[in-house]
Amino acid sequence: MKKHKQEKRIARHKRIKVKTMGDAKCPRLCVFRSNKHIYAQLIDDEKGKTLVSVRDNEIKKLPKGKVAIAQQVGKLLAEKAIEKKFEKVVFDRAGYKYHGRIKSLADGARQGGLKF
Repeated sequence: MKKHKQEKRIARHKRIKVKTMGDAKCPRLCVFRSNKHIYAQLIDDEKGKTLVSVRDNEIKKLPKGKVAIAQQVGKLLAEKAIEKKFEKVVFDRAGYKYHGRIKSLADGARQGGLKF
């Protein structure tokens, strides 16, 4: 039987999750995207706590296009992370393919000063 898009993403996410674990010094940058919005958060997996979270609704002046918005979310996340003294993170794309909005968010976070 043929797998649907969501099932394929979940399978990819399970494979990735085994390799990506965050801690207090190097948290996990987890991304979630819906059809309309994009969210990102830094997570300490040892304690099970969210350290920093950002969503596209927090941006004052939204640029045009979802990819440009994702890049702004990445930059905002980097700003908040550096304020809390996080420079290095582990990127968890949550099973999404690394292109489009996910890639744009990662590039924005790198431009903001995060290393992964």
